[in-house]
Amino acid sequence: MSTTAQPRSTSHHDEPLGPRGRRGRQGRRVHRGLAVQPAPTAPVTVPWSFRDSVSVSVIALLAIITRFLGLTVPTAGGTPVFDEKHYVPQAWDMVRSFFNPVLGGIESNPGYGLVVHPPLGKRLLSIGEALFGYTPLGWRFMTALFGAAVVVFTMLLARRITQSWQVGLFAGIIALCDGVLLVASKFGMLDIFQVLFIVMAAWTLAGDMRQERDRFHTAYLDGRFAQAGPFGPRLGFRWWRFTTGVLLGMALAVKWSGLYYIAFFGLLSVFYDLYLRRHYRARKPVTGTLIRDVPAALASLVIVPAALYIWSWRSWFASETSVYRHAASDGTIPNSSYLHLLPDAWAGWFYYHFSVLEFHSELTSSSGHSHPWDSKPWAWLVAARPILYFSSTDIECGTTTCRRMIYLFGTPAIWWLTVPILLWAVWVWIVRREQRVILPLIAFAAGFLPWLAAFDRQMYFFYATPLVPFTIVLIALALGYLSRRGRPIQSKWLSTIAGFQLRWGQLGVIAYLALVISMFLYFSPLFYGYPIPESWYQQMMWLPSWQ
Repeated sequence: MSTTAQPRSTSHHDEPLGPRGRRGRQGRRVHRGLAVQPAPTAPVTVPWSFRDSVSVSVIALLAIITRFLGLTVPTAGGTPVFDEKHYVPQAWDMVRSFFNPVLGGIESNPGYGLVVHPPLGKRLLSIGEALFGYTPLGWRFMTALFGAAVVVFTMLLARRITQSWQVGLFAGIIALCDGVLLVASKFGMLDIFQVLFIVMAAWTLAGDMRQERDRFHTAYLDGRFAQAGPFGPRLGFRWWRFTTGVLLGMALAVKWSGLYYIAFFGLLSVFYDLYLRRHYRARKPVTGTLIRDVPAALASLVIVPAALYIWSWRSWFASETSVYRHAASDGTIPNSSYLHLLPDAWAGWFYYHFSVLEFHSELTSSSGHSHPWDSKPWAWLVAARPILYFSSTDIECGTTTCRRMIYLFGTPAIWWLTVPILLWAVWVWIVRREQRVILPLIAFAAGFLPWLAAFDRQMYFFYATPLVPFTIVLIALALGYLSRRGRPIQSKWLSTIAGFQLRWGQLGVIAYLALVISMFLYFSPLFYGYPIPESWYQQMMWLPSWQ
């Protein structure tokens, strides 16, 4: 029979005391001169409930309604607007050059020169165009679906991290009311596709971390951990992490910025494995992680995404007329290039990538490239420079003049909390050792820090779209803390309305969510582009940089 101690909390506040309340060094219990470490605490899992199902269903329905409402209205005489003019024709090229269900089609797009993003995002756009034709519904149908899914998976991520349906509901409500997530879902562009794959990857990575903690704890209790030697045990194939790699590969196949998430999520996964081996007292946790965990992590989070990225180019390889497909044989690649050592197709493929990399590297502010809606990463933290997607001015409406404007615009009640919520998350991580904030913090860093290193590049606010789901998760987590704070409110009418006795913290949560919803409604003309008087528009321009 196993003599392993039963699980108890390892936090400093719940440490077991030694005789007469005396603690040993490093918090160990002292007994007859021997130090005995408390057993690691068991992970808490709250089963999915009826409340979870109802809240997710309601939020999903509202997400679909808000994303499809007015979806086909903003056009330029029935044609795409803003950067839709690049991606929508490329997707239509795929529809017209369709080979078969496996290969799909290619983006020949001779009118726009070099195609500078991988194929998957346009392939997804082409599904809607194949269903509904070259129409606003056709080129926006898939983005609206993916946008609704982003709201749902932001909610599911918060629920999985916190094991609380209430915190998940908070995240769902906030995500519904964010202007960036809404507007990104209503235009035929690529960002919302990548955002969904990234949020889903975070959700599956959270599932892997939870599953691995459960496996380690079970192995610890039944004695397998001690029997596995100094490195600790291998605990089976990690399907959640493999799925994370698949989703990261799809994010990379939409835009190259998916590389940042591969790097950050990969490091997080490996360091969490190291933490678990230390936590469950493997004698050589570092070596154990290097031998047991790192090779599998590289396979799932590097090799799998790379393979899927290459697979996304299958139509390019299959077509004889793809851009640079025969760059080696037709003299495009200089004779001195080492690319001639590769087969013709691979030489052209790498040359294509180097050409795209050169395009992006030269798109810098210092080289003279400027744009009226250019914004830098530090401006994203407060949504200081939104970007105009659609504009129609000098509209006659009665005795006054109206305008229709659609901005990629962050709801201030959400975006203006970005810096405070990040500081709060770092504080609770370091001081209170709150692990639930780690994943959204790392995900935010993956979408923000690399752009700081390339700050000279011409940038736009839609680059910040992947940031806001993780800000929302952190805000929801903070609201979960707040809801448990404060004394009960001695008010019969409030208790009658709520159906239970409210705490002051719960009232604060209700007030904040009401503020978010109110701001969403107030700024809704900028999200949906319905006509408003010039005076109303000017009232909404709180900051000069918004215009």
